[in-house]
Amino acid sequence: MNKLIFVPIILGIVVVISLLLIYENPSEIQSIPIYEMGFTYYDVEKIKTSLAKQNIFMSTPAAITDHTIKEYCTFYDDENILKSVKYCTTTALLDSDGEPLGNINMGGNTDGPILALAIIDASPFVDSRENEVNFVFQTMIETLVCDCWKEKQPGGFESVSAWLDTAKEKYVESSKTTLTSKITGLDNMKLTLEITSKDESYLWTLIVLKIV
Repeated sequence: MNKLIFVPIILGIVVVISLLLIYENPSEIQSIPIYEMGFTYYDVEKIKTSLAKQNIFMSTPAAITDHTIKEYCTFYDDENILKSVKYCTTTALLDSDGEPLGNINMGGNTDGPILALAIIDASPFVDSRENEVNFVFQTMIETLVCDCWKEKQPGGFESVSAWLDTAKEKYVESSKTTLTSKITGLDNMKLTLEITSKDESYLWTLIVLKIV
């Protein structure tokens, strides 16, 4: 059975790097048009094809509609309130040795998703899965948002890897258990990066959220 890595509910103090933040009205997130814009559930196949080129393998999406959905598809709004969705799909990621690497989840309603999450489990060090984290997160952004990072350089970061490296450095320098960095301004999407320690490992999470 593939190991599933759940999106952590942050209980500790969060270190936040605010980058180009904008306000979101929660009622707008639930509006119908947002499900019809941007990425779809079918984009999982594009991600799967890209990851396979780097020997990262993805399982077939499994739908989740019961009460456990909050363990797979949750996100924090700008008021730091935890939100969940009505419908969610999850896939397991395996590395080249067949070992569990993490998950890619999408959630919204049955018409379409409003968010996508990639979760990578790194142990025993925060940079133990550096190559996998960089490739999976960059693939997520290029496939679901746009292949325009180099052109727009959001937050002043010249590349996705530069953003991740800066976040890692800030995390290592901090004594907190969790770091959160947010970027907006890329094709009506908000990107949230989280690094958090859990037991004897570190969870790297990228959340891609549609905004109006």
